[in-house]
Amino acid sequence: MSSSSSTWTAQDNKAFEKALAVYDKDTPNRWCNIARAVGGKTPEEVKRHYDLLVEDIRRIESGQVPFPTYRNVKDGA
Repeated sequence: MSSSSSTWTAQDNKAFEKALAVYDKDTPNRWCNIARAVGGKTPEEVKRHYDLLVEDIRRIESGQVPFPTYRNVKDGA
């Protein structure tokens, strides 16, 4: 669990992802439940984190984020 509410660790993000799967959009007090599941975050912080995630997905799906260039390990390039 994160002691700092302004940063999100890999553990925080994993707990956030799991909580999103449990508490869908129709769940009463969704953001409170997700904040409790993540720990160390307020409902407002988890809602903001979700909004940023949705925006990132929108940008990726609309082609605004370029695909990364991967080197070909087989060719050693």
